[in-house]
Amino acid sequence: MTATLGLFSLPRSCPAMAHLLGIDVGTTGTRAVIIEPNGSVVGATTADHPPMAMPRPGWAEQDPEDWWQATIRAVRGALERARLAGADITAVGLSGQMHGVVLLDQRDAVLRPALIWCDQRSQAQCDWITSQVGAERLIRLASNPALTGFSAPKLLWVRDHEPQLYERVRRFLLPKDYIRFRLTGEFATEVSDASGTLLFDVAQRRWSGELLCLLNVDSSLLPRCVESPDVTGTVTPAAARLTGLQAGTPVVGGAGDQAASAVGNGIVEPGLTSVTLGTSGVVFAYTETPKLDPRGRIHTFCHAVPGRWHVMGVTQGAGLSLRWFRDQLGTEECRQATETGSDPYDLLVGQARQAPAGCDGLIFLPYLMGERTPHLDPQARGVWFGLTAAHTRAHLIRSILEGVAFSLRDSLEIFGELGIPVEQIRVSGGGARNALWRQIQADVYGRELVTLAESEGSALGAALLAGVGGGVYSSVQEAARWLHLRQRIDPQPESARLYARQYEVYRALYPAVRDLAHQLAGVSGPFSRT
Repeated sequence: MTATLGLFSLPRSCPAMAHLLGIDVGTTGTRAVIIEPNGSVVGATTADHPPMAMPRPGWAEQDPEDWWQATIRAVRGALERARLAGADITAVGLSGQMHGVVLLDQRDAVLRPALIWCDQRSQAQCDWITSQVGAERLIRLASNPALTGFSAPKLLWVRDHEPQLYERVRRFLLPKDYIRFRLTGEFATEVSDASGTLLFDVAQRRWSGELLCLLNVDSSLLPRCVESPDVTGTVTPAAARLTGLQAGTPVVGGAGDQAASAVGNGIVEPGLTSVTLGTSGVVFAYTETPKLDPRGRIHTFCHAVPGRWHVMGVTQGAGLSLRWFRDQLGTEECRQATETGSDPYDLLVGQARQAPAGCDGLIFLPYLMGERTPHLDPQARGVWFGLTAAHTRAHLIRSILEGVAFSLRDSLEIFGELGIPVEQIRVSGGGARNALWRQIQADVYGRELVTLAESEGSALGAALLAGVGGGVYSSVQEAARWLHLRQRIDPQPESARLYARQYEVYRALYPAVRDLAHQLAGVSGPFSRT
């Protein structure tokens, strides 16, 4: 007898016993997850990173050494929780925050802190790239426009502003690929993460010689690029001593965090869409061929499924918006959480329940770090609109949850314009663990949401990809068939109708204040184009 989930049928029997390790290098921490071939998580640990450095408003940097030290702690912790030895791990998969720029010198030492995904300093370089290549030609070559979030503008910023340092650069790596280097000694990446560099021919799944020439970037800086399940190297004896893994354990290409999360949510067939609520928010859909938005509002990247692609819309400040509220205005909740051992986010969302759907006309724009989809504007600003003396703290908190959901709906609307089917939405990430936020999303999207039994997202996807490379599964699709449904959330008709009306106001709000936001940016300089 078979069980079903969405478009999948579960196999009748489990592959031979093995254990697979997925490592996800996030923004706030690195997570290691160990699974059995049936998808069951047997050990998982997160090791926190120090807070990102923000030398100036709109800038964001992290020290790659912090990722490596967190990887060591997380892997050891996951092995301990699973009561396994390194020899029990069949293969390792990697995932991580995309777009970050790690620069190494000729001795393979890190030259400077990495400019990470949410760093917004490179607008002038984006403008130069667009002018140098041409807007239409750029989308044809890279399938995407020049955005401050991508890697190439960050790399060029270093070239423009730190030329002496840039002369010493011999390697450019993405965050998860730096961990690969520390684990295996190999310089490699894979197609999904490379797609976010703006140096990659997404349609042809290879580095773009034409773009490298136009941007005067030496191809020798780039790692070799493989498909996500391909084995890229093995754990070195030195890395084995530090992590507890066994030397010689294969490490596969893995995927950027969003493609890996999609694998972990089973988004490996047409009609399936995921919404991941982490620091950023991502709406992700599988496609058989590259689907391009001529206006560049969404990203077209290679999928972790070999020979397939995906489209992706990004909200820069999803969970980040709630975290900002916690850090700046949630002192009391943080104190209570410390005293009671509870989660401050649970306390905040508990207050949000006291406000009605629609927050009595209060709308929040979650543009605290600029915005990608649909505005492509690093100078976008956050806004509370409609605030009155009748509004309470509960309204403020709930409006953040609703504003993030509205922002994610923008991507779904673009998918509709491009004829990309959305038959089922699967939600994951930290924000999806909260029942109120899940229900708000279902109501705002006006669609059924699905959660899965395992909510490990990117780390789980990386482990499944390790299973494909390690021979445990025959394909990514087979690996995803071991995912199990946990819950379905239907939209509430009355709330859905209210949100549909309020969404029209939300969509009109930023275009109305855009020029003022740019004027403020020019006055205060947080998103300087220098």
